[in-house]
Amino acid sequence: MTPDMTAFSRNTQLSTRIAAHLLAQIEADGLAAGARLPTEAAMAREFGVSRAVIREAIAQLRNEGLVETRQGAGAFVVDPTARPIRLDGAQDMDNRAFQHLFQLRAPLEIEAAALAARHRSADDLARITAALARFDAPEDSADSSVAADLDFHRALAQATGNPYFVQFLTAISDRIAHVILAARAEIPLDALHAQTRREHGEIYAAIAARDARAARAAMRAHLAGGAQRVGLRLEMFD
Repeated sequence: MTPDMTAFSRNTQLSTRIAAHLLAQIEADGLAAGARLPTEAAMAREFGVSRAVIREAIAQLRNEGLVETRQGAGAFVVDPTARPIRLDGAQDMDNRAFQHLFQLRAPLEIEAAALAARHRSADDLARITAALARFDAPEDSADSSVAADLDFHRALAQATGNPYFVQFLTAISDRIAHVILAARAEIPLDALHAQTRREHGEIYAAIAARDARAARAAMRAHLAGGAQRVGLRLEMFD
């Protein structure tokens, strides 16, 4: 499929338009999970842009869970059942919308923790352990701290064995991450990291012990602490 380059307006970032075109091409061609996209060099020639622009477009698709990249191998289509739900307008979310999303996140995460405790496999526990290790690694920015935090919650969602938990929690977590980043700018990162790490550790211990009741309680305490840290007051925590 040859793209119509006249559609790429000067007023629109090339990488965003190319990402949209690639997504449309994936859907139109019915590419199956695991299908490999053309190489960066081939796409750069096709679109008449630099490889850097192609890399930015692929990064957008990867961040939306639509493709995955493998070192030295290229970009591959992700199984639709593993793709996150896409919520529009994250940058326009006001405080009330943020609170509504956090209220939705809380019961989902609490139950996910219990299910993870019941159903987690050895591989699931290894992923959660690895996520904790990334959180413990030296951090040089609030962005990397939030990314490590979200990795932990995604690994926990995977341990439920229910792909819909992964999709819903990924969508919600990614949506509120930019608000959390803004709030964290007001809190000393070292203190925040210590609080979050302690709470994550309690959740991990409960899941490792297959204690669903303790996992629920630990997640509830973690989310209550998180809500307080970003200035939210949620009825379910009263």
